[in-house]
Amino acid sequence: MLPVTGVAEVHVVDDGVCAVTRSTDLRRHARLLHEAHDARLSGSRPGVRRVVARSWDRVLSYGVAPDGRTLDDPAAPDVVERRRAESPISAVLPELRASLTAVAEDAEHIMVITAADGFVLWREGAARVNRLADGLGFSPGADWTEASVGTNAIGTALAEHASVQLFSAEHFVRAQHPWTCTASPIHDPRTGEMLGVVDLSGPAPTVHPTTVALVHTAVRLAESGLWSRHEARLDGLRSVAAPLLARESGPALVVDEHGWVAGATGLAPRDRVGTPRAGEALFVHGLGACLPDRVPGGWLMRPVAADATATRLRLDLDTDPAGAVVEGREQWRHALSRRHLQILALLMGAGPAGLDAAAISRALYDDADHLVTVRAELSRLRRVLGGLIAARPYRIAPGVEVDVPAPAVVAGLLGRPATPVQPWP
Repeated sequence: MLPVTGVAEVHVVDDGVCAVTRSTDLRRHARLLHEAHDARLSGSRPGVRRVVARSWDRVLSYGVAPDGRTLDDPAAPDVVERRRAESPISAVLPELRASLTAVAEDAEHIMVITAADGFVLWREGAARVNRLADGLGFSPGADWTEASVGTNAIGTALAEHASVQLFSAEHFVRAQHPWTCTASPIHDPRTGEMLGVVDLSGPAPTVHPTTVALVHTAVRLAESGLWSRHEARLDGLRSVAAPLLARESGPALVVDEHGWVAGATGLAPRDRVGTPRAGEALFVHGLGACLPDRVPGGWLMRPVAADATATRLRLDLDTDPAGAVVEGREQWRHALSRRHLQILALLMGAGPAGLDAAAISRALYDDADHLVTVRAELSRLRRVLGGLIAARPYRIAPGVEVDVPAPAVVAGLLGRPATPVQPWP
């Protein structure tokens, strides 16, 4: 990143999540960021962090005005209450409050939690900062996406699918320049879906790099709480599964709504299959086509017919949309996004050794900083392909025959020559 002629270069120690370091001169850094912000609005390319530059480009394409203050009215209180009740984050709100609310009050910050569409669900913390947030329209029921309010930690975390800390004039809208904010996405550990964003915001002079670790840790604890609740529900389903499976004369398994296995008989252990849907046959590696039958809390999966045919996996890039083809006694085709095709191609080429999330991140993004994004994408991919992808490390499941894509095919999917990846040790 080179400075624009006549504009001082912003001091960027690295391009990581943190907006500052412990030794950053905040006054000087804020002044340089204001100069960079003005330069960008005049059409120049100042040397700011890449995450900020990408966000400014997006915001300019949305037509957000840097001096804009007019926001849509927030949603009515009854809508906010309904959205709160519907959000899975409500189940772990006590954990987030225990981790962040007291800290926010002491540090002159507010804790803000949004849904995955940027809808502000909760806001609490220091009373003075809450009043300042009211002046911005930063309140429950507001839309806090980049398209609505410009570059901000919440909207940018949603757009980047990654943790973000912003300081002063890294925000696009000038009314937010007196602020600093640190946000991290929170995901459903069962599915990998982004549930929303957890944010700490406050006056710009209160910025500190350790806030990133604080928010990240609070989010991980909340996700751990969601996983514990999932395991408790799965334990309850096991009490239903045991007598059902005891009556089965052939292979069968009981899974929850998302395909997580509560119990199985007559087949090798596995943790997950695809997501069952009423009346639709589902391919299960080792069983073939299975029809789901509803049981309390989940589904009983039994093969339609005995299937000893080998399973084969290949990519089909010649059909629109492109996807994965699974062949056994029957043929199954799954349309996949380009990102999922990229990940699947990497795993198919990695062989039995597989890849960890860091290796996949390096292959996709040229760095190992997108671990959360990679794991979320793999969880979504496993919802589609079920037991065909094993974890720890990520790899094609043993026993599945693979048509390994050629290096040129992988390079075409990635849009560049494939970065060499190191197999799991």
